[in-house]
Amino acid sequence: MPATANTTNDDPASEFWLYGYGSLIWKPPPHFGSGLGQWLCQEILAGMFEETLSLAIQITPAFESLLTHTYILLHQASEDHRGTPEAPGRVVTLIERSYWEKLTDHHDSAPEKVWGVAYRIVPEKVSEVKEYLDIREINGYSIHYTPFYPADGSTPMETLVYIGTPDNEQFVGPQDPQKLAQHILNSKGPSGLNRDYLYGLDTALNELSPDSGDYHVSDLAQRVRALEHSVNGTSS
Repeated sequence: MPATANTTNDDPASEFWLYGYGSLIWKPPPHFGSGLGQWLCQEILAGMFEETLSLAIQITPAFESLLTHTYILLHQASEDHRGTPEAPGRVVTLIERSYWEKLTDHHDSAPEKVWGVAYRIVPEKVSEVKEYLDIREINGYSIHYTPFYPADGSTPMETLVYIGTPDNEQFVGPQDPQKLAQHILNSKGPSGLNRDYLYGLDTALNELSPDSGDYHVSDLAQRVRALEHSVNGTSS
């Protein structure tokens, strides 16, 4: 099970791998990889996040038990990037499958895997990158550590991941998809339009692998595009 930050060695001299499942897929952190373009591409690994998102530490003996335990959702409010304190936008977080099953979610199916990208952060830039990430992910997210399973089947590695757990004050829970789509269409913040975040995530997930698309994300993106087209058509 993922460990919280205070249970892991945070030696600034050690390199680490960062797991990105939201905007980090297409907006990577600074100073990842070796600094050489051709090698940087090799240091970005498309892979699967297949671990339960509990704060307890527990050994999971069987790989198969990890396959259906996580779900990516736009259940996290954003007051600092894609919205404002007065009108928060929506961004993604990860929750346990067992927790999602207790929710009244209008998207009634969940994929077995959540896809993302892992970035290797070189030792001399660890402190700088962690400071950057703590600012970027400050709005309700906390640090956890979990195995990352590369898509090519190579050996899993431990990765650092930022998660907005259900007990954080920015977690808003499920919402009717059409109302959520309208909310996203209307929201914007210092980092731009909320809809652009959703469109970027949808595109990025679909480009990682033939199997990496997410229904929750793609359905919302289609709804927002339809609303946007309707508004533009009405105003033209």
